[in-house]
Amino acid sequence: MPSLNITFTEEELEAVRAAAAAEGKSLKQYVHDLPLREKQRLQFTGYALAWGEEHRAEFDAAFPDEAPPARRSRGTEAA
Repeated sequence: MPSLNITFTEEELEAVRAAAAAEGKSLKQYVHDLPLREKQRLQFTGYALAWGEEHRAEFDAAFPDEAPPARRSRGTEAA
């Protein structure tokens, strides 16, 4: 089975160990799961954004006084 060696600073490794412990996982399982969770997060976000765009007209009709994100100034967008 393929494997991967990853280098961390002491501080980074301690943070990863703490995160693994918080989820009740071994360090190996936690690091294994991270890219899989990120893939799921990106897929979910993509679907959520697409759903929002599909329903933008409904939102605009229901809340005519609200400014849709497309009309907000660029300085007020969320990160």
